[in-house]
Amino acid sequence: MDPERRSTWRRVATWSGLLVALLADGGPLGAQTSTPVDLQLVLAVDASASIDPPEFELQTRGLAEAFRDPEVQAALQAPGRHGIAVALMQWSGRFQQVVAVDWTLIDDAPSAEAFARRVETMGRRFQAETGIANALTFAIRLLEQNRFSGGRQVIDVSGDGPSNSGADPGPVRDAAVAARITINGLAIVNEIPAVRPYYADHVIGGPGAFLMVAKDFRDFTRAIRQKLLREIRSAPLAGREAPGPVLAKRG
Repeated sequence: MDPERRSTWRRVATWSGLLVALLADGGPLGAQTSTPVDLQLVLAVDASASIDPPEFELQTRGLAEAFRDPEVQAALQAPGRHGIAVALMQWSGRFQQVVAVDWTLIDDAPSAEAFARRVETMGRRFQAETGIANALTFAIRLLEQNRFSGGRQVIDVSGDGPSNSGADPGPVRDAAVAARITINGLAIVNEIPAVRPYYADHVIGGPGAFLMVAKDFRDFTRAIRQKLLREIRSAPLAGREAPGPVLAKRG
């Protein structure tokens, strides 16, 4: 085996071992939780230096507006639904990840509105490098440690550029996929068009994984709304708007 391939497999083994250790430490994902939900969702929001303050504000506003959207709220309350559990984390460099809005049960319009208000007032925590592998590792821990059970486990990564800090996110993604965690992406194609293929090749994966594309930060609101609808319904969108560009991978 050539040195480059051997190095790649070592990284895969390292990240896979990390995930196995997490599962062994806390039991199967969600095993110690008590509240059943249809979806356990980690919103991983990019707070790196490539995103200036007005652009971060557009992300924040877009997320809040998505949870206030009548169609999103109707999907949450569809017959037979148990609601979704959502946590929002901000991430930047290797050692910069934080839970900005902790795990919240959202199952009706008032709980969706309350979550939207918390998103609007959470403030920004970082503005440094871009470390997607470490963000994914942090998100996996959030899924393992929450108090909810059942449903799909999804990490929702939004960002405007490839990693420039820490390891390649691919091996972490592969370890998460092996544990039946889905990683979806929202690539913000603002100044770096290559973010779209990068997210497709290195970030997304797992059962039903997909990549949504926002052409810029002003397009973020439309994209995150459609992304939430698709994740809540677990089916192709057929909403009132034409869908944005979507790339499917590792479904």
